[in-house]
Amino acid sequence: MFPILMAAAWSALSWLFRSVLVKFVFYFALYFFVTESVSYLQGQGMLPSAASLSQAFGAVGTGVWYFLDLCSVSYGVPLVIAAYGARFIIRRIPLIG
Repeated sequence: MFPILMAAAWSALSWLFRSVLVKFVFYFALYFFVTESVSYLQGQGMLPSAASLSQAFGAVGTGVWYFLDLCSVSYGVPLVIAAYGARFIIRRIPLIG
């Protein structure tokens, strides 16, 4: 009975180290790389800031702004821009893209 339990324990540990730990390290490195590269690009002025987007939305009339606010465009546009930036950066990684 003991060899069966040891085999089950070793197979569980090997699965844990082979799949879970390796994926955790890989995805953490990917997350760290993306967050640091985006903050670096924002610091260099290569990505649009929230101030420039608010200036662009400031020129919109009140009739149009009602429908934009109804659809939460002021929240969605920066979200979409950040998603496109992250997709662009992730596709440049050789193992994924």
